[in-house]
Order: sequence, then structure tokens, then C-alpha cells
Amino acid sequence: MLQRNLLFDLWRNLYPGVSTRILENFLLTVEVNRTVKINSNEQVDWYKDAIVYSLYADLFNTDFAGLTPKLDYLYELGINCIWLLPVLDSPMRDAGFDISDYFSIRAELAGGEGADKQEVFSRFLAEAHRRGIRVIFDIAMNHTSDEHHWFLEARKSKDNPYRNYYIWSKDDSLYEKARIIFKGIEKSNWEPYGEEFFYHRFFNFQPDLNYKNPELLLAMCRALLFWQNTGVDGFRVDAIPYIWKEEGTECENLPQTHLIVKFFRAMLDYIKPGSLLLAEACQRPAKVVEYMGHGDECHAAYHFPLMPRMFEAIARQSGKPIQEILSSDVTPELPENGQWFTFLRCHDELSLELVYVSEEERKYIHENYCLDPKWDFRMGEGISARLSELMQRDPRKIHLAFSLILTLPGTPVIYYGDEFGKLNDEDYYEEMIQLTGKDDTRFLVRGKIDWSLLEKELRDPNSYSSIVNSKLKRMLKTRRQFKAFGRGSLMFSNLADNSAGTILAYERQLGNEKMFIIHNMTDQFQEIQLPSGLTSGKELMQQSWSGVMKLEPYGFRWILM
Repeated sequence: MLQRNLLFDLWRNLYPGVSTRILENFLLTVEVNRTVKINSNEQVDWYKDAIVYSLYADLFNTDFAGLTPKLDYLYELGINCIWLLPVLDSPMRDAGFDISDYFSIRAELAGGEGADKQEVFSRFLAEAHRRGIRVIFDIAMNHTSDEHHWFLEARKSKDNPYRNYYIWSKDDSLYEKARIIFKGIEKSNWEPYGEEFFYHRFFNFQPDLNYKNPELLLAMCRALLFWQNTGVDGFRVDAIPYIWKEEGTECENLPQTHLIVKFFRAMLDYIKPGSLLLAEACQRPAKVVEYMGHGDECHAAYHFPLMPRMFEAIARQSGKPIQEILSSDVTPELPENGQWFTFLRCHDELSLELVYVSEEERKYIHENYCLDPKWDFRMGEGISARLSELMQRDPRKIHLAFSLILTLPGTPVIYYGDEFGKLNDEDYYEEMIQLTGKDDTRFLVRGKIDWSLLEKELRDPNSYSSIVNSKLKRMLKTRRQFKAFGRGSLMFSNLADNSAGTILAYERQLGNEKMFIIHNMTDQFQEIQLPSGLTSGKELMQQSWSGVMKLEPYGFRWILM
């Protein structure tokens, strides 16, 4: 009853003067059709103990029929949650973020047009759940494809009921303070159509949705509830800060946007608590935390500003950028059930937006990591390159980067292929330019996995793929044994003679679980005088020491205290 009452309160705030009978009728329909099972013993904050693996189903292994037998590979790797990058119906001009049907899996992912798409996807879900692997997927809530039937109807006439699902104007001067996100690719946020313009924050084939229309809000809720009822464990809400638009503003992070997110959360919790809402908000930490509200908006959010600073720290051979961004005056405390998601690139790019890095930081990172002009994305605001390429194919640096996201606060995300050092895919990049007509360098970071070649390489302990993969598997297995990594407190340790930050050390603690984590951020051997009580012992990955610890270049230790 509490969530139901909250929905009505939010409705009145969002749409004063609009009858609540519309919402009442919607909820009655939802209640009648509810079949989702609620397990009272189920842990609703499961995401805090997750290790997430993000993948494109088609690029990973053709479709869901191909992905299902690879679940054992993922289970053995050590992950327990799959983040499916866009899988809903789409013309695929923006890797599936241009959705043409919120209620349907893409036919090619389910075996073709004749296949029972829902049945194929449900079988995959059941097999993942049988292995203890949860499944979340992307849902773009800010915009659709221009091939969505809502937009096709909206274009027919101004009287069409779907017309108000989108934003139209007689000229292109409205919302002039809103920045162009795809700088260097798009020249305007308005696209002409006939005698009018429609609004888009991303590509010109992705018209923005109009949440000032209450019917649109309920339509989006209907989509979320449909997939929740199917068994999906949560949703990555794409482009969440841009949902609500107001003239005279930058059209980002507006109060009504937070009311919309609260509404989504209350609706999902009303039917089944524990369905994850993960915010994609490319903002500074203080702004991102707002998308978790008081525990009544998204359950979790990406820590975008931490990601570039991990790369900066490795380039500077100093942990100070990490320590500074995670200080309490920059990264605020989360609500009780809130959680950061950490990652080594926003799946497709090393993002360097000025909303969370300075001009100086961006310039430094770009100079040190954009090793090929082709990797430049959005005129310096990002770098399109695989982790292995960014780290110049050095397994030591790759493992150091993974150690950071696995031991710092939050839920770590592994991008498909990074676990074995997958390289940029030039052929796929060229192919997608031809298909989309857009020179989007993020296509370099995608590409298919050649399983026959990979399996051969992983059988060879001396191959590059095997060296990257084998150590990471040990790290993942170790992390899953201790809840302190996902839930514990963080306290940085200032070791003696470390004014340059060449050693990054910190404690993680949850109850009686207490770990001491040490990283050598440099390319030189370093001797470390450990705190009292740690003068000898064996760390979690079975490396021992006695007296002074000697850390190899880019080396690290996870010590159980």
C-alpha cells in the first residue's frame, strides 16, 4: 500500500490537474495481469555482491542460442550477473540504443523472424538463473528510434495521439542552452521534418520522448513491468539525466527527472522489490548520487569520474587521482542501499566529458592513451580503444587496472573480451561505418569473438590471452569469497615515504572481514614497510613475504588482516 500511495503522490506532483483515474486504471490492469513470483527470502540488494559482465549477445556468440552454452564459460570466469547491452528491437544504427519496440527482442538474436523470440529469451534466462547468474539489460528511456511505431504514427498528423509522445517545434531555437552531446557528429539537437523540427539529444535518428505527457510515462512503465514479469533482474537506464526538458535550462538533472525516476522505482517495487535500476548519469559524483535519492530512486549508479582517474593514476604512476576523487568531499556518502558500479571504460569508450574531468586532466589522459588518431571520439571527449590497447598490451597494467575496480568500493563491471585481452576490431569498425553512415569510432571497441581461436589460445598457458585470463580468474574467485569488497568501508593508508603516491594502499572492512590492499603504481620495484602486525604472512592470492615487502612493477597484494 505504501508504494501505491507513493505512486499517486508522484503523479500529482508531475501532472497537477491530470486525473488520477488514469493511473488507477493502469494499476488495476497491472494487478490483474501480475504473475511475477515474490520470494520473501530473496536478497533485494543482491547487486552489492555482484560481479557484472557486459556483452552484446550477437557479438559475443551470434544470438541467445549461441550465448546459452557459453554460460558455463562465464560461470567459470567468476561473474554472477550479465549485463546485456541492447537486445530490444532496433534498426541497429546505434548498436541497439535506437529502440523500435520496447516489448520485443531483436529477431536476429532469437534465431530469425520465424522463431518464438520470447521463448528463446526465456530459455536463456532460465539457464542463467539455474547457474546463479542474474541478468539485466539496457533500456533507453530518453529516446526511441525514428522507426518506432510511436514515431511513425506521430509523423502522420498533428492530431495523432502519438504526436505528443515526442517533442516538436516550429523552429530550432527552443532549449538552446542544452549542450550537443555528440559533438563533432551532430550539429544540432533539432532535426527538420516537414514544416517542423523534432528534438533529439543524441543521433538525429533518435527522437527524444516527451515525459510531459502522462500517457508516455505509463507506456514506459508498461515496458519495464513486462520484462520484470518475464524474469529480468534489472535495467540499466540509459541517458537518465536528460529525460525532462524545460525551456531556459540545460535540460539536464531537472527536478522532474528525479520525480520520473522515483515513479519508475515505486512502480517496480510495487510489483516486486529487488529489480535493479542502474543509472547511467555522466555527471560529477555529487550529481550522480542524487539519482539514488534517499533510497527511493535508482539502486545504483556508475561512478563515471573514477574511471578516467584510474587511467590517469596508472599514467602518472601515482594513486593520488584515485584517492582525491574518492575523498568524502568529492564522492558523497550513498543512501543505505545505494551502490557504485565501477568499470574500465563506459563499455565502449574511455569517456572524458568535462562534466567530470578538468581540461587539464582530459588533455593529460588523451595524450597518454589516445595512441592512434583514429581512437579519438567526440573531438577529445573520449578515446575509443580496448583496455588491452590502452594498456599497450601489457598484462601487468591490465591486471593492475582490474585490481583497482575489484578492490575499490562498488560493483565491478567487466566488458566482454577484456578478460582475455581482446584488441580493437578494425574490420568491424569499417563495416559499421558503411552500415550506419556515421564515423562512430566506438565500433573499434566492439567486434565478434572468434571462439575457435580463443579456445586454442586459452589452452596455451604462454599465450597473451591465457596470461591475461588466468590471473583475472583467480582475482574474481578471491573477490567473491569476501563481502567486504562490495559492501565494506574504505580507509586509505598513508605508508611512510609515499608523498608521491607511488604506492596506493587502503583498508576494506565489513564486520570481522578486514583486508589491506596495496598497489605499486610504478614501473619500478618498490620495497614497502608494512604497518605493524603485517610484517609477515600470506596474501589472498598466495604470495608470501617476511619483513619488508618487495612489490614488482605494477604489482599488488590483497592481504587478509
